[in-house]
Amino acid sequence: MGTFRIEGGHQLHGEITPQGAKNEALQILCAVLLSGEKITINNIPDIIDVNKLIALLEDLGVKIQKKGKGSYTFKANDVNLEYLQSDQFKQDGRGLRGSIMLVGPLLARFGKGYIPKPGGDKIGRRRLDTHFEGFIKLGAKFRYNKEEYFYGVEAEKLKGTYMLLDEASVTGTANIVMAAVLAEGTTTIYNAACEPYLQQLCKMLNRMGAKISGIGSNLLTIEGVDTLGGTEHTMLPDMIEIGSWVGLAAMTKSELTIKNVSWDDLGQIPNAFQKLGIKLERKGDDIYIPKHENGYEVQNYIDGSILTIADAPWPGLTPDLLSILLVVAIQAKGEVVIHQKMFESRLFFVDKLIDMGAKIILCDPHRATVIGHDFKSTLKATTMVSPDIRAGVSLLIAALSAKGTSTINNIEQIDRGYENIDERLRAIGANIVRV
Repeated sequence: MGTFRIEGGHQLHGEITPQGAKNEALQILCAVLLSGEKITINNIPDIIDVNKLIALLEDLGVKIQKKGKGSYTFKANDVNLEYLQSDQFKQDGRGLRGSIMLVGPLLARFGKGYIPKPGGDKIGRRRLDTHFEGFIKLGAKFRYNKEEYFYGVEAEKLKGTYMLLDEASVTGTANIVMAAVLAEGTTTIYNAACEPYLQQLCKMLNRMGAKISGIGSNLLTIEGVDTLGGTEHTMLPDMIEIGSWVGLAAMTKSELTIKNVSWDDLGQIPNAFQKLGIKLERKGDDIYIPKHENGYEVQNYIDGSILTIADAPWPGLTPDLLSILLVVAIQAKGEVVIHQKMFESRLFFVDKLIDMGAKIILCDPHRATVIGHDFKSTLKATTMVSPDIRAGVSLLIAALSAKGTSTINNIEQIDRGYENIDERLRAIGANIVRV
């Protein structure tokens, strides 16, 4: 189990470039199974979860060539479907949440898709019902082996239909879209997720020959086609990493420039930090954060009542950033309620922040009230364990702002979502060592 040792209290300075988007990569990489022609993908992040999925594709028989940093070609013209029933697949697929999105493309192109119950972060229940209910509505037969926790769907030919999703699941929508593009007839998906990464997937599929309309809305219409071709695709920067660097700059009173952020795809994210009083400027496609020498003050509602920041399906605020915003609020002037609606275990890391001296009241599994210090007292260093990707980076930000030397164990959780994070932080002046 790896460890970060962090000496806090240093101001950072310089430029940092966000990696390619992890959540987009997991969708886009699964989509290469929809075609036997060459597909080139750029700006792929070099992180554990993405590399696991690339290895899974290779084991499935996809021909993969690395062209350069973050750039690969994929050709799925000889897929080994027998691998899906192997013990190795049942083991490898279980370790990666994103492996569920292999099912839609496999079902669409080969008439069958299987997956072991995926793992991932321990942040609460994340159902797979939306995925499989969508496949069943397209005409697939579902089966589930309870002893092995092994799911399967099979169909001779999928047929387009109308469906109203029970939740605007991002991965569920992506999976159903990938199945529907090769279905016979027209599929209409209402209450579809519409976040930028899903828009990217739909645009890529259209370049491959799919016929998807309504992109960017919650009503998608998909006219099925017989085959898809090749294409080239460049992924967006990771919006969660961008938010992490904004929070880090504010907490450490640092002057930072975040490069090439794709401003137009950030949605509510800049606004959420501005509600906490953080100043950020748009400079071209970069975000510039000045030194907050005098701190930052929470903007209450216009009637003076306490601010609540909550997550919601896109175009609402992504739940992945709430833990970052919670940590940033620790040094704000004022109070704020952080309401994590979508996952019931994601706030359970706040006890570690309380140990560091934060004033946080965990109201219930979904809500925490933060009473800001206004930099009148600093967090104190401690030893912590990273419970999941986002909480791990939130604890890292807290440690970089704290007085003394902190230790974070189980950093493999952080490595699952952030590329060479220690090297990149050292480049802007952080004192962080990987042990």
